[in-house]
Amino acid sequence: MTKGSDNLSMPQTFHRNDVEVISTNTVYDGFFKMIKYRLRHKLFAGGWSGEFERELFERGHAAAVLPYDPVRDQVVLIEQFRVGALAANCQPWQLEIVAGMLDHDDESAEQVVRREATEESGLVLGKTEKISRYLSSSGGCSEILDIFISEVDSRLAQGLHGVASESEDIRVHVVSRNQAYQWLESGKIENAATIIALQWLQLHHQRLRQA
Repeated sequence: MTKGSDNLSMPQTFHRNDVEVISTNTVYDGFFKMIKYRLRHKLFAGGWSGEFERELFERGHAAAVLPYDPVRDQVVLIEQFRVGALAANCQPWQLEIVAGMLDHDDESAEQVVRREATEESGLVLGKTEKISRYLSSSGGCSEILDIFISEVDSRLAQGLHGVASESEDIRVHVVSRNQAYQWLESGKIENAATIIALQWLQLHHQRLRQA
C-alpha cells in the first residue's frame, strides 16, 4: 500500500459483511472466555487483507450508573479493590460509579444498574437517564458498557456493602459534584465509566437541578 494514494481520499464505509470470519476457537473457558479468531477484511485502498489471527477476551456486557442528588448537588461513588488496577501499578482501591455485569441475555442494562445500586450502595434509584454506550477496549475485548445517571437521595447512601459470596467489600462515598470533578482532574479517579459520567454531569448538572 502506498501512503497518499488517491484511493485513500475516497470516503470508505465498511460494515460487518466486509469481514470474513474464517474460524473461531475457544482457547480458554472459565469465569471469562478467550476466543481465537482467524479472519480477513476489506482494505481502505481496495482488495482484501491477508488472513490473520486475533485473540478476543469475552467478559460479557456491563452497565454502570452515577447516583446523583440534584437537590444537594452531590454524587455517590463507591470504593473497592480491583485486581486489574493492582496489575497495572495503579491504586488498587478504585473510586468508581456503581456497575455490574448483565447476568442474562434478557436482562436490560437499566435493570442491572438498579440491582447493583442496591447491592453496592444501598440505594433505590429514581428517575434514570442514559448517558452513553461504549466499547471498553475494542482491539481485544467485546465488552459493551452502558452508562446511566439516576436521581437519588444522597442522605440514604452510607456504610459498607457488597455480596459476600462474590468477595465484594465496598465503601460508599458521598461527595459534592465539585469535589468529584476535582478528583477526576487530579487523576485520582482512573475508571473510564466514572470519568465519562462525571464529565457528562459537569455539562448537564444545571438542567438536572432545574428539572
